[in-house]
Amino acid sequence: MLTHETEITRYERPSYFQDAMVKGAFRSFVHDHCFEALGNGGTRMRDELRFAAPLGVLGLVAEKVVLRRYLRGFLVERNAMIRWVAESDEWRRYLAAG
Repeated sequence: MLTHETEITRYERPSYFQDAMVKGAFRSFVHDHCFEALGNGGTRMRDELRFAAPLGVLGLVAEKVVLRRYLRGFLVERNAMIRWVAESDEWRRYLAAG
């Protein structure tokens, strides 16, 4: 499991925020979160992820062979969980925790 520390580097409420890695295994890691209001009262969330692995040529191979697929799967799974929480009563637990 990959972990890293990020900070919010841009914030445009309510439609966008960006987080960037400040400590971790990647050479760079920037994640954009875009939100679009839909006509039916819903919201579309879109992620854009840019990253670079360390270790030069070996890192480039890891990006192409392992990391792109791993990170895409991670985002799909994470977004499915976010959707489930948002569309159920589970969101109440997260507001109560803050």
